[in-house]
Amino acid sequence: MTALRRAIDDYLTLRRRLGVTLHEAERVLVAFAAYAERERAEHVTTDLVLRWTTQLAGIAAATVNGRCQIIRRFAQWRQLTDPLTEAPPADLVPGRYRRHPPRLYREEDIPRLLEAAHALASPKGLRGRTYATLFGLLAVTGLRSSEVVGLDDGDLDRREATLRIRRTKFGKSRLVPLHASTMDAVTSYQAIRNRVVPHRHPDALFISERGVRITQNAAEYTFARVSAQIGLRRPFRGHRLGHGPRLHDLRHRFAIRTLVEGYRAGRAVDPLLPLLATYLGHVHVHDTYWYLEAVPELLQLATERLVDGDKVGAL
Repeated sequence: MTALRRAIDDYLTLRRRLGVTLHEAERVLVAFAAYAERERAEHVTTDLVLRWTTQLAGIAAATVNGRCQIIRRFAQWRQLTDPLTEAPPADLVPGRYRRHPPRLYREEDIPRLLEAAHALASPKGLRGRTYATLFGLLAVTGLRSSEVVGLDDGDLDRREATLRIRRTKFGKSRLVPLHASTMDAVTSYQAIRNRVVPHRHPDALFISERGVRITQNAAEYTFARVSAQIGLRRPFRGHRLGHGPRLHDLRHRFAIRTLVEGYRAGRAVDPLLPLLATYLGHVHVHDTYWYLEAVPELLQLATERLVDGDKVGAL
C-alpha cells in the first residue's frame, strides 16, 4: 500500500469515527489513489488532480467539481503532515455553488470591532450602543443574525438566564443559555434604550433611534462599515466597503472556537459536534461537520484527540 493510500485510509477512518458516512468520498479517493499509483505520484498536486479529471470525460461538470472538492478537502488535511501536498483550488473545475470559507478572527479583532461599533455617532447616542450590543451578542452566542434582529424583550428570561429563539431558519424554537456578563450587557442596553427612545416598537429588543426594529440589512451594512473602518475589510474595486468578513462570520467564529477549546480541553470527540449542532440550530449534523472540512486545523485537533484516546484505551 502506498503512503497516499494509507493517508486516505487514515482520513476516512478519522471522519467516520466523528460520525460521518463517506461512501461517495471513499469511492472518489480510492479511484484517485489508484490513478496516482499508475502515474507513480506519491503526493496530491494540482497538476495531478487536473490530469485525473481528464479521465472523467462525459461526466457532468458539477459532478466532476464535486469529486474535486472531495480531493481538495483530503489534501487540506494531508497538508498538515505532508508539506509536499498541494490542495487544488476550489475553482479548478467550475460547476457548483461553494460556501464561503469561515473567517478566522484574531483574538484582538472582536474587542476592536465592538469598540468601533460603540463609537458610532447618532443624534440620541443610541446607535453605537445598539450595534455594539448586537454584535457582541452574536459573537458570544453564535446565533444567526436573522435570529438576533428578530429577538423580542419577552424572549429574554432573566431568572433562567436564557434566550428563546423563535424566529429560526427552519421554524424550530430553541433555548440558548447566556453568561451572566452577557445578560448584564443586554439588560443595561435595554435600560438605556427605554430612557432614550420611550416611544418605540412595543416588543423588539434591538431598535433604531426611530423606535423601529433593526433590520438584518442594516445590521449587515453597519458591520461591514465598522469592519472596513478598523481595517478588517480590505479595499476591493466596485465595493465601497471593501471585501472581508461578513456579519455571519461571527457565528462561524463561535463554532470554531467552541470546537478548538473543546478539543484542547480533552473533551470526548463523538458527542461534541452533535451537541454543537443542536445549540446552533442545525437541522442536519453534517452542516456542523462542515467546520472540520473548512478549517483543516480543526480536523487535525480531532485527529490528535482520537489518537490520544486510542492510547489511553490501550493502557
